[in-house]
Amino acid sequence: MAYLYKIFDNPFARKALEQVALPSFISDNLKFDVRPYQVEAFKRYIYLDKEDFDEKPDKPYHLMYNMATGSGKTLVMAGLMLYLYEKGYRNFLFFVNSNNIIQKTKENFLNPFASKYLFKDKIVVDGKEVLVKEVDNFDEADEVNINIKFVSIQMLTSGLLLNVRENGLSFEDFEDRKLVLLGDEAHHNNADVWGDLVEKIHKLNFENILLEFTATLDYDSQAIAEKYQDKVIYKYDLAQFRLDKYSKEINLIRSMYDEQERIIQALILNLYRQELATSRGVNLKPVILFKAKRTIAESKENKAKFHKLIEDFSSKMVENIRDTSTVEVVQNAFTFFAENNLTDTEIANRIKSNFKEENCLSANNDAEAEQNQIRLNTLEDINNPIRAVFAVQKLNEGWDVLNLFDIVRLYEGQNTGGTNTRVGKTTLSEAQLIGRGARYYPFKLEEGHEKYKRKFDDDLTNDFKVLEELYYHTKDESRYISEIKKALQESGAMENDENSVQLQLTLKPEFKETDFYKTGKVIYNKRLEKSYDNIKSFADLGVSKRNIPFTLSSGIGSKSDAFAKEEKEIKKDKITAKDIKVSEIPKHIIKYALTQNPFYYFDSLERFFPNVKSMSNFIDSKEYLGSLEIVVSGIQSRLDNITNEDYLSAIQKLLQTIEIEIKSNLTEYEGSEYINDYVHKVFKDKEIRTYKDNPRADGQFDVVSEPSWYVYNANYGTSEEKEFVKMFARRFEHLEKQFKDIYLIRNEREIKIIDKQGRAFEPDFVLFCKQKTGEELTYQIFIEPKGKHLKAHDKWKEDFLQKIRESKTTITLNSDKYLITGVPFYNNESENEFKKTLEETLDIDS
Repeated sequence: MAYLYKIFDNPFARKALEQVALPSFISDNLKFDVRPYQVEAFKRYIYLDKEDFDEKPDKPYHLMYNMATGSGKTLVMAGLMLYLYEKGYRNFLFFVNSNNIIQKTKENFLNPFASKYLFKDKIVVDGKEVLVKEVDNFDEADEVNINIKFVSIQMLTSGLLLNVRENGLSFEDFEDRKLVLLGDEAHHNNADVWGDLVEKIHKLNFENILLEFTATLDYDSQAIAEKYQDKVIYKYDLAQFRLDKYSKEINLIRSMYDEQERIIQALILNLYRQELATSRGVNLKPVILFKAKRTIAESKENKAKFHKLIEDFSSKMVENIRDTSTVEVVQNAFTFFAENNLTDTEIANRIKSNFKEENCLSANNDAEAEQNQIRLNTLEDINNPIRAVFAVQKLNEGWDVLNLFDIVRLYEGQNTGGTNTRVGKTTLSEAQLIGRGARYYPFKLEEGHEKYKRKFDDDLTNDFKVLEELYYHTKDESRYISEIKKALQESGAMENDENSVQLQLTLKPEFKETDFYKTGKVIYNKRLEKSYDNIKSFADLGVSKRNIPFTLSSGIGSKSDAFAKEEKEIKKDKITAKDIKVSEIPKHIIKYALTQNPFYYFDSLERFFPNVKSMSNFIDSKEYLGSLEIVVSGIQSRLDNITNEDYLSAIQKLLQTIEIEIKSNLTEYEGSEYINDYVHKVFKDKEIRTYKDNPRADGQFDVVSEPSWYVYNANYGTSEEKEFVKMFARRFEHLEKQFKDIYLIRNEREIKIIDKQGRAFEPDFVLFCKQKTGEELTYQIFIEPKGKHLKAHDKWKEDFLQKIRESKTTITLNSDKYLITGVPFYNNESENEFKKTLEETLDIDS
C-alpha cells in the first residue's frame, strides 16, 4: 500500500483538489500570508473531510503532516484550528516532548504582542469574534471560543497515568468531549508509553481528530511505514522546500585557518551582510552561532575566549584576513568595504560594538534554553540586541530563527561513529542544526521580488546572493567535509555537487555589436499596489444588489417514531417572508455589527472605498448599505416580533456576504502601464546552476550556436522550450522574407509582466521582429512553451497573453514604433496550430 499523500499524485485527484476553495475565514484570520504549499496543506484536509474515496482513513481521523523545518507547520496548525472551529470543534490539546517548544508555542498562539503571533488582532468566524484561550483542563472550556491545553510528554504521562487532576488533566477531561489533538515534533511520539497514551485519548471519542506534525520521518523504518502509511496526508520535505526557494542555500566555508581566524572571518562576513543590506534599505541584524562539540564546559570556555577576542579586536586582525583569505565572498566583502570607504579600523570598531558581551547569549542546557527562549525565538526583532549564540546541542529542535547566517564549528576532526556508508550520529546532529539555520530571511529589493523566496539562484554573480546563504565555517578536513556534505545532501538541505553543474550563459559577441542591442528597447510592466481611488460604490467591487436571505430561528420541531413504517403527517406553521430595507433597521445595531468585523473598520473602508466620507455615509448612502434589503423568513408570529438580536444576526450575515463578494474580486496589486529599458541593460551574461541529468543541462548547441537570430550561446531550457526553438529554426527562413532584426531571446528571469490581478509572469521567450518595409514597426512577442500537463494549471497565463494580443498596444519610443503582443502557449503536440497563430499575429503573407 502506498502512503496516503500519494493519492494526490493522481491527475484526477489533483484536478479535484484544485476545485477546493480555501475558506476566507482561514486566510483572513491569520497574521501571515499563506504560501502556496500551506494552501495545499489546508486543501488536502478539507478534501479528505468532505469527499469520499477508497483510501480515506477511518474515523477517528489520525493524520500526519511531514513538513520541512521552517515551512510554517505552526501556521498550518493555526489554520486547521480555525477550520475545525468552524466545523464545531472547541477543545484542542497541544502536546510536544519539550518544555522549550511549549513556551514558544504559547507565545505564537496566545500573545498578540509577540512578533510571531499567528492570528490577526481580532479573530472573526461567521461574523462573530473568537478568542484563543489557554485552559488548565477542559471543564474550564466554553462553547464560544478556541480552548487549548498545552502539555509536554512528561506532564501528560505523569498526570494521566496517575489520573490526578489538581488543575491538570485526567481521563475525565476526554470523556464525552470531541477533541483535536495537535502533536508537534511528532517523531518523538512513538515511545511505547507516550504513543499508547495518545492513542488511548484519541480513541475515546469517534469524532476526535489527531493531527501530528514533524519535519523528520524515517520512511526506511518498517515500523514507521506500518504505523503512518495511511496517515501521512502531506509530505513537503526539506529537499522540496529548498527547491521551491523558501530556504537559504547552505555553503561550507572551509579553510586552513585556526579557530580564532575562523571566528574573525565569520565576524567580517557578518558585518558585510549587515552593511550590504543597509545599503538597499533592508533592516537586517545577522546572527552567528558558535557551536561547541560535546560539553557545556567547552561552550562556556568558547564564550569566555570570544569576549577576550572582542575586547582585543583590532584592525591588524581584519588586515590579516583581507591579506590571506582566498574565499571569494570574503574578498567581495573587502571590495564592498573599500567602495564604501570603510577602513580596517572602522570595520574593527563596528565589530567590537556589535558583539559586546551583553549582545551574546548561551543556550547550553535546558535551563538556559528555557530562560532565554523568548530572546532566542525573536532574534529578528528590532529591539532584540543578540548577535551571537553559544550552544552545544539544545537548539537542534524547536528553534525558529530567520537571521542566522553563520555557524562556526569551534572544534576540529571527523566525528566518531561514521562509516563510508553511514553518517555518524554527531554529524547528523550538526546537519539538523544547520537545517534550522536555513530558514529564509524575508526581504525584497525591487518590485516583482517575492519577499519570502530566494531571488538570485540564476544570478550567481549578484552580491545580494550573500543574503540568501547560510555559511557553515569549518576546518578544511576532507574526511569531515565529505561526511557533513553527505548528511546535508541526504536531508535535502544541500544540493549534491556531483549531481549539479554550473553553466555559463553569454550573449553572442556579434549580437552585442548590433544597433538593436545598443539602442533597442524591451517593453514590460511592473507590479503596483492596487489603487481604489475610482471605487465609488459596492458595484465597482462586484457586490450584487440581490436581497440576502435570512431565516428567523424558532422552536418549532417534532418527534417521530424511528421504527414506524409510515411517517405521520405533521402540521407545520406556514413560513412566510418579507423584505426589510437596511435603512429600516435601527442604526445603532448596524454600527455595532460593523464594529464586530475588522473588515469594516474605518481604516479598511478608507482603503477599499476612499470616497466614503464617514461611517454614517457608508450606512446611509444608496451606493453602499443604504440600497440593500434582507429577505427575512419565518413563521408569522416571529415576523411580527422581530427583535434587536434578530436584526443584529441578519445584518451580520449581510455584512459577511458582502465581505466575501468583495474579497473574491479584490487584488492587492495590479500591473502598471508599460515601461521600457534598453536591451543591453536588461539582458546580460550570467551563470546558472542545474542538475546534470536535468534536460536543461543540455545547451542545445547544435541548434542555437550558429544562427544570429538566437542571441545567447545556449538554450538551457526545458524539453518543451527546446522543441519550440527547433520549430522556430525551421520557420526562420519564412520569417526572414518579411522581417529584419529578428531576435529570439530566452528570458532568464530578467523581465516580468504583471496582469490586472497583480500576478507576475516571466515569459520564457521574447521575440523581436522588425518590418522591412512601411513604417518599420517592431513586433515584441511574449512566448511561453508549456508542457501539456501544466497547461491547465497555468491557464491564467495563457489568458493574459490573449488579452495582450487583443489589446494591440503600440508604443512609440523616439522614432521607433513597437507593437506589444503575445501568442497562446506553444506545445509540441499542437505545433501546427501555434505556427498558424504566430504567423497571423505577425501578419505574415500566406
